[in-house]
Amino acid sequence: MADTSHRQEDTGKSEDSLTTILSPEQRSDLTFLIARATASMRETIEKNFDPGAMLSTDLVDELISEDEKILNPNIDPATVDVEQYDRERKLKEQREKELGAPKIQELKAASLRFFDEWREDVIQRVGEVVNSRETASSQLKHSSTSTAGTKPHESMDKKVDPQKPSSPSTDDATAAHTLTELYPHISTPLAKLEESHRILILHSMLLLLLSLEHYIAPSRVLLLYLTSALHLPLSTLTKDEEKVAHGLLEAAKELSGASETQKKAAENQASRKWKVGLASVAGAAIIGVTGGLAAPLVAAGVGSVMGGLGLGATAAAGYLGSVAGSTVLVGGLFGAYGGRMTGQMMDNYAREVEDFAFLPVRGSRKRFEGKEEEAAEESGYRRLRVAIGISGWLTEKEEVVTPWRVLGKGAEVFALRWELEALMNLGNSMTAMVSSAAWGYAQSEIIKRTIFADMMGALWPLGLLKISRVVDNPFSVTKSRAEKAGEVLADALVNKAQGERPVTLVGYSLGARVIYTCLMSLAKKKAFGLVESVVLIGAPTPSTAADWRILRSVVSGRLVNVYSENDYVLGFLYRTSSIQYGVAGLQKVDGVPNVENIDVSETVSGHLRYRYLVGSILKKIGFEDIELSEIEKEEEALRVMEEETKANLVRKQMKDLTGKRQADEADREAESMEKDVKEKTQKSLMQRAAEQLYISTGKTKNSGEEKNSSRKSYYQMATDQLHFGGGDTKNEGEKNDGDAGENKSTGQKSYFQMATDQLHLGKRA
Repeated sequence: MADTSHRQEDTGKSEDSLTTILSPEQRSDLTFLIARATASMRETIEKNFDPGAMLSTDLVDELISEDEKILNPNIDPATVDVEQYDRERKLKEQREKELGAPKIQELKAASLRFFDEWREDVIQRVGEVVNSRETASSQLKHSSTSTAGTKPHESMDKKVDPQKPSSPSTDDATAAHTLTELYPHISTPLAKLEESHRILILHSMLLLLLSLEHYIAPSRVLLLYLTSALHLPLSTLTKDEEKVAHGLLEAAKELSGASETQKKAAENQASRKWKVGLASVAGAAIIGVTGGLAAPLVAAGVGSVMGGLGLGATAAAGYLGSVAGSTVLVGGLFGAYGGRMTGQMMDNYAREVEDFAFLPVRGSRKRFEGKEEEAAEESGYRRLRVAIGISGWLTEKEEVVTPWRVLGKGAEVFALRWELEALMNLGNSMTAMVSSAAWGYAQSEIIKRTIFADMMGALWPLGLLKISRVVDNPFSVTKSRAEKAGEVLADALVNKAQGERPVTLVGYSLGARVIYTCLMSLAKKKAFGLVESVVLIGAPTPSTAADWRILRSVVSGRLVNVYSENDYVLGFLYRTSSIQYGVAGLQKVDGVPNVENIDVSETVSGHLRYRYLVGSILKKIGFEDIELSEIEKEEEALRVMEEETKANLVRKQMKDLTGKRQADEADREAESMEKDVKEKTQKSLMQRAAEQLYISTGKTKNSGEEKNSSRKSYYQMATDQLHFGGGDTKNEGEKNDGDAGENKSTGQKSYFQMATDQLHLGKRA
């Protein structure tokens, strides 16, 4: 260490690099640490396809007969559970058959091939900088046969109460514990270095991974392993990612400006002297490292932002490699600076799924308040990671974005907008159902049995079944649309709408169904390395090990299933689906390594609560980046929602003080509910149509009073058109009551289309 300090004094702190702060032995320790971490990551992939994973170790070692089990000297005959052995033997045989299928074997081979190619690139790149390629490759081979201390994380089954109060210190401890639980410490001498040197190592590794011209999900997971092994808090990595993103973008701006300057100079024949001067400024050392005259500008931009971490500008540019001198590569990394997620590509996808779009969450509140300039400033920030939140039902159009404000600033956060009309129809239908007298009376009967007893035995109360038509059709339609949206989302990710950055997906209810379908599609396309982590909350999806094994194959980091055994709303909605395959939102996923099952049964007794518990749930599971102030707003919104629901229920039950309902009362209530749902959905759609048209008129420069007046007139036009054209369409819908939900939905779309068309006619007039 004294030798290292001496070199540091000679070199100067501002020009430190891995070769100046680490001795040859320590640099070798670094490459060996990387080799062991990647070996652990590979083992995680292999265990996903291991039929013996998560079974009894005695059974896994050798399948033996019942007599042999009893005679086995390692087993106590007095305590041997022969039935358990038989169950696990049959389960292993079932898994071997499932995992032996050609498609699964092909998926396994493809995932390992992708990982091995990435790992080889990483080891070679690190070897170039800290020692030699040959040394790094040798350590990689050694790590494959010696993985002590690199145990991959197992499945974690937890029961949490999202509404239980916790302190900031408790939250920090939870996040720290989750990091070490998911990415166990790998023993390394580097952990004993002073903190500043450990931070510089992590920072240098981030730049080296970026030099591969991408920052895919396995690269992010590797950095999480290194963060844990170096005994650094997760916030160190998150803040470093933010600084690097800022440095790259600032440097790219300078580089872009320099390119324009050079272009103008080239047009001027008298500029020869200026060009020679620029070339002389570049410096041979920088040109040799980064391969271009633009490199000094990038090195200055990156180095100035990262100087606080101790890494010199020259070393920073060298570690970034070709990325340091190319606006094209930087633009590709960030998805053309974010434009792909909000531009023409999304317009094309919107033709396949109604309203399909990625909405920036940052600045959404300011935009809602009319503070456009502040909103633009907030939404213009970029990060090295992308998070996408997907709502599963709506009662207001703002709920596309609102639940996802809890996702912190460590990632570039988007909300996925999809099929607004179907989602609002479903949300209003569910709200009406749980506020109905029929649901209130049914609850006392439902809670006496388990959800699966009701589902499997069709034991739902008759009064509840009579109002089921209010929700069954909207749920069926939206579930179908969710599957289409999932396919389109997968296409967007494969086509790099997010750039070359890892994506985290979080969704509740049918938003989780969108993610489920997306991951299944990615697996079918053999599209690995795109998704870092996934959280499915109250997912109306199968819970079979076969399905979740496929999901696991395309997720590099965390795969979390949040469920409640008391979610009677989901149980009722899903009763007509393929319940023989289980329901992930109602039970744990068994038999798949590295799937986290989070039981929130103590808090979630109804599906509608998830919308208001997203932040609280993510905080309790140690999700790395949460806005605590937004969680408080969620909790207040939940309180208001529950009070309104309870008040509506009491009012309806008071109509029958004796508690006896007439035979036809449930039918009358269902008719009233359908009418209310239709009116609420149409009102929301008309508001959206009016706002869209208002924006398209270009009157944003008017005064606030003129804006409000214009907005009101557009909405009035929409409402008038709805009433004017609604009669015939309504009669048509009544004649086709028995038709499929798609037909009804198409009828509702005509309202929206008619209003929009009329608004455009009014605008031209």
